[in-house]
Amino acid sequence: MTQRLILASNNAGKLKEFNELLSTVGYEVRAQGEYDVPEADEPFHTFVENALQKARHASRLTGLPALADDSGVCVNALGGAPGVYSARFAGEPKSDARNNEKMIAELAKHEDKSAYYYCVLVFVRHPDDPQPIIADGRWDGVMIAEPRGDGGFGYDPYFYIPSLGKCAAELSSEQKNAMSHRGQALRALVEKLKK
Repeated sequence: MTQRLILASNNAGKLKEFNELLSTVGYEVRAQGEYDVPEADEPFHTFVENALQKARHASRLTGLPALADDSGVCVNALGGAPGVYSARFAGEPKSDARNNEKMIAELAKHEDKSAYYYCVLVFVRHPDDPQPIIADGRWDGVMIAEPRGDGGFGYDPYFYIPSLGKCAAELSSEQKNAMSHRGQALRALVEKLKK
């Protein structure tokens, strides 16, 4: 029997990716927008707290189990910034171009260009679930000053994977999903749900 699960997002790419893997453990993932759930505030300084907030919010407003993620790029020389503020690093309104500009300008002062994408997924069975299921993933790389590739979004054109000799924006969606922080977290979540 398939159980409906609310994704605390309206991102079509995430919805497709999550459905592909979670259908193997009996879940049909639906976007929160189908239930008129507005985006939740993300007031916290950690990925896990923001993801938990979003999952509880979606579950509370729908009465269904919910899944949320929070992710971003963490640059070591910048003390882990932009981190949870990745989408709004350069302020409002959100702009990938301005975020990347700011990051490249700040990184120019540092030799260490190492960085990683990080993702936390939180699954709640109901809004007050005392034992949310949490999974995470990390994808290491290096930030470069000149963008490469036209796939992906956010910081992908600047996120270089030395072992592949390519930026995240140069990978096919299949390659990216197989390696990425979100793909890793999702596979870890599926394993936990199987138990």
